[in-house]
Amino acid sequence: MSSVAPPAGDGPPAVPVFFLSDSTGISAELMGRALLLQFPDLVFETELIPFISSVEMARDVVAKLDEAAQGPVMPLAFTTAADTEVRDVLLTSRVPIIDFFGMHMDRVESLLGAPGVREARRLHGVGDVRRYNDRMAAVEFAIEHDDGQTFRAIERADVILLAPSRCGKTPTAMYLALQHGLFVANYPLVDEDLESTDLPRPVRDHAAKCFGLTTTVTRLSRVRQERRPNSRYASEEQCRYELRQAIAMYDRHKLPTVDTSAASVEEIAAVVIQTLAKLRRRQGTAPRRGTP
Repeated sequence: MSSVAPPAGDGPPAVPVFFLSDSTGISAELMGRALLLQFPDLVFETELIPFISSVEMARDVVAKLDEAAQGPVMPLAFTTAADTEVRDVLLTSRVPIIDFFGMHMDRVESLLGAPGVREARRLHGVGDVRRYNDRMAAVEFAIEHDDGQTFRAIERADVILLAPSRCGKTPTAMYLALQHGLFVANYPLVDEDLESTDLPRPVRDHAAKCFGLTTTVTRLSRVRQERRPNSRYASEEQCRYELRQAIAMYDRHKLPTVDTSAASVEEIAAVVIQTLAKLRRRQGTAPRRGTP
């Protein structure tokens, strides 16, 4: 089990929390954790139980939950199981279960006037093969174009992330590729690039696709210290210079800019996607197949 918060020394015991699914469990965990975050004074011990693909497996899970229910604190469980038989078995547990799928599926079927297929693995499985292949192609593109390694087929990029080293370019690029199927290249702004406010030559013809990432001097220095302790690269003076020059470049070319200092990769990606959608609406251009 992994804790949402560190156990308190003499505080109340942790609440056991289970995330259950007949698929990967990603959705159950994301939604469950979003709710648990609203209780910062409580400590949770969480466990993910994915791929509950049969009634027999569901019964084994119920036995595990019911055993946990005999502890000092009643557990809580979240499920997104789509298979009706599996879900019905899970709901027989003594443990209170928040059933995200059951809460909403009947309502959605009623509004649409059509029954859902209620199949597992349709969200995080291969599902739509074309979209899955698009996402895998986007991941390959992001890996190939990470950190300015190559500019081959750069014109295919939906987004080009610019930033000094360690401002979050790579994780943002990979998230946008894997989750949203966007073709993302990222380019590190080095001293040579920062000598002027001109865009670096390799991306100069693609300014409309460029996004600038920035952060705070303190955070950048701290992150760089972990990589190269006590180096010029990690000094606050160098970090301040690079960020100041980068921002001047972004301002000159009116690039959309995202401050990554206190934002998660999901939040950064959401800003990029929203900005990209606004630009496309303004330009009257359609998104490439597979992109938002």
